Amino acid sequence: MKKLIALVLAAMMLLSVASFAAADETKTLTIVAWDANTTGYLTAQKEAYEAAHPGVTIEYIDVSSQDYDQKVATMLTNDKSDIYMVKDIPALLNWYETDSCTDLNDYIAASNYDLSGFVGMETNYNFDGKQVALPFRSDFEILFYNKDLFDAANVEYPTNDMTWEQYKEKALTVADPTKDIYGTHYHTWLSTAVNYTVADGVNTLVDGEYSDLAYFYQLIQDLEDAGACMPYSEITAAGLHYSGAFGNGNIAMMPMGYWYVATLITNIANGTYNVKNWGLAAMPTKEDVKAGSTFGNLTGAMINSKSEQKDLAWDYIAWLCGEEGSKVTAATGNRPAWVSEGVADVMSALEGFPTDEGSKAALLPTYVAIEIPGMEYTSQISNILGEEHSAIMTREISIEEGIENMNERVGDLLAQ
Repeated sequence: MKKLIALVLAAMMLLSVASFAAADETKTLTIVAWDANTTGYLTAQKEAYEAAHPGVTIEYIDVSSQDYDQKVATMLTNDKSDIYMVKDIPALLNWYETDSCTDLNDYIAASNYDLSGFVGMETNYNFDGKQVALPFRSDFEILFYNKDLFDAANVEYPTNDMTWEQYKEKALTVADPTKDIYGTHYHTWLSTAVNYTVADGVNTLVDGEYSDLAYFYQLIQDLEDAGACMPYSEITAAGLHYSGAFGNGNIAMMPMGYWYVATLITNIANGTYNVKNWGLAAMPTKEDVKAGSTFGNLTGAMINSKSEQKDLAWDYIAWLCGEEGSKVTAATGNRPAWVSEGVADVMSALEGFPTDEGSKAALLPTYVAIEIPGMEYTSQISNILGEEHSAIMTREISIEEGIENMNERVGDLLAQ
């Protein structure tokens, strides 16, 4: 009996040691994010990574979306969470300036990590030569179009190598003011009106020189005067939202962020929208800009400089932002930052997505510029441009006067 008890105790001790060993092998990676409990792609990313990496558990720390940047700035003073999701570039720049970000350059070099799939987007997270984050989402600007209206007008669909002049011609041709059919539609934002100037990779909205915006303002005013798009003043007076405007079925084209795809698919499926047959095309470009160039915003991930698991955190970020993780993000209906045929295959396989090859090819931009980069005066510059934009679009002032005001006001700000 004593031998039996001894054997049982020995077995229990072995099991206990084994359980401690198993516990030691289990690692928890903490990720700070916003709306973690309600954001579908975060759940999908967690489940996919854990399934592919036994012994690793992802734990999200949820922070309110409304004041995420401010709360994170406070948390980073003493918090050791491994990864922080990046909501906007100005906030990331602040975190970098307080030494809260880990420079990823050594990790990128050591793993021979391929950055080409970001088509230039990763440079927006590079400060002073240090790559402090990588993007995993990018809702870039794309052209939505109503196939039925183009068919009715016997006009060829928009293509992925279209110039702005060709876009203008299509809008004028498809429009029929007598039937309340518009060739295109611009939402009230400055971004959907004139931000295309940054697609050349040279112009920005923070450089203090805005003569390059005049071309796009003139384009819109010409289309308004011809009845090819709704006047800005009517849209603002009616409080018309872009989603319902295009969904009504009488607008042939609309530049908008990729996020509208999910809304469009959902509302067509439930019968809310009149538009039925739609497609996607790359944003038009000026003749001296490479076809497929566009702009957008980024969502990224950075490693906390106080993390005690930097190697594991890098493994997760490399997976999340690369091909494999991007396919997981794409499968939830969201637009990954990574650009590849494989990711495009997943996105275009979403039920309700257009089946034509042109729409799928539009998912492969050649270059994506950031809408407005982070710098000291980004917020003030955005306010100035927004005020002058409104005055130009309502025609309270001429395009020339508005551009002059932008140059002068932002120039004074930058000179401080």
